Amino acid sequence: MATKTLAVWAINLDFDTLPASVVEAAARSFHNWAGCAVGGSAHPATAIARKTLATFAGAPTSSMLGSPDKTDAQTAALVNGISSHVYDYDDTHLATVIHPAGPVASALLAAAQMQNLAPVSGKDFIVALVAGIEAACKLGLAVYPDHYDVGWHITGTAGSIGAAVAVAKLLKLDVRPMQWAIGIAATQVTGLREQFGSMTKSFHPGRAAQNGLLAAMLATNGYDSSLASLEAKRGWASVVSASHKLETVLQGLGHTWETEQNTFKPFPCGIVIHPAIDGAIQIHNETKHQDLDAVNIHSVQLSVHPLVLELTGKRNPRTGLEAKFSVYHGAAVGLLFGRAGLAQFADDVATHPTVVHLRDKVSATPDASLRPDEARVRVDFGSGAVSEKHVRHAVGSLEVPMTNEQLDAKFLEQCAPVLGDEGARNASRVCWGLKDAKNVGVIAEALH
Repeated sequence: MATKTLAVWAINLDFDTLPASVVEAAARSFHNWAGCAVGGSAHPATAIARKTLATFAGAPTSSMLGSPDKTDAQTAALVNGISSHVYDYDDTHLATVIHPAGPVASALLAAAQMQNLAPVSGKDFIVALVAGIEAACKLGLAVYPDHYDVGWHITGTAGSIGAAVAVAKLLKLDVRPMQWAIGIAATQVTGLREQFGSMTKSFHPGRAAQNGLLAAMLATNGYDSSLASLEAKRGWASVVSASHKLETVLQGLGHTWETEQNTFKPFPCGIVIHPAIDGAIQIHNETKHQDLDAVNIHSVQLSVHPLVLELTGKRNPRTGLEAKFSVYHGAAVGLLFGRAGLAQFADDVATHPTVVHLRDKVSATPDASLRPDEARVRVDFGSGAVSEKHVRHAVGSLEVPMTNEQLDAKFLEQCAPVLGDEGARNASRVCWGLKDAKNVGVIAEALH
């Protein structure tokens, strides 16, 4: 009954019954996603995707954010999903490490701009966005951690279904077509963790967005699928995971809200590195800058959650993308520069001799007693001085969330180089006004 349970719940979801806190959380997720998508539009991976897909593009209905061009909805969903994730600066549902807005919002905005749809209001968009985020994250909870541990990139695998539910909600599908959409998306399993550190990692949320949009559109036109695609013996949950809690988790729909558990990154890299970076930056800010030369630092010792080394243990990253999965790099740039923004994860910084020299002095030890958002950082200086920090909850965690002001600064950092200062400020204002928008196409134009 899991597939039908999800379908019925999504269909019955209504803006007026959403808690105000969920609406606010959804708006923050959209604002963060939009900034990441515009900021990532200039990355080579996004440029390659735009150029390659132009050969196949249909009628230009939907915006590729950060670009002057429009394209067909499927291509826009794919490109925006790539650009929103390529810098690893996007949202994270910490309990599953899913980045839900990438697949869901990318599919939704592309669909909302399709010419055969009436203008989509901000409230209708938010309801669909919440439906998609809840679907992706609940399904992620049902199969995590086995699904993730074996090597699936859960953002792509669960995100395809979340995107399908969101678009199907926007299209006002009935129960059976909604089940078909879920099934068509479920059969399009996307994403291998082997791709972390390469351009292909960002392909996963892009393809998930495209898969979900296609699934909903096919179902709209009567293309059927199994009505038990999630729970069947050879259905999604059993195939992608050695064990699952599908029925139990879906009982929480509408009672616990995963949208409220979504967090936002202060640093553009694997989220498990953030506690170490946070501690390194604190030490930088409290230490005399002349002592923070790579030569004067004797050693850097990190105690981290075991998942840190599994996900971000790249000792010698050769590119900025690889550096995003190196806890050694994250600690080194935090100590040297007192920040870990887009510039500190550029290709030239990943191979800079000073950074490499300090990175080689960083060691990391797994400690199962630590939470994923916790770390200890110790720096031994050649002078004999020692600096230590215990980060109990990293900035950007649920306990130390980013404020709207910090999200706005992050948005402007990413968007100003693409849209210009005034264009970025205007785009941010428009995105914050999502709830009251009469037509989300206007928001897309501000980001386009």
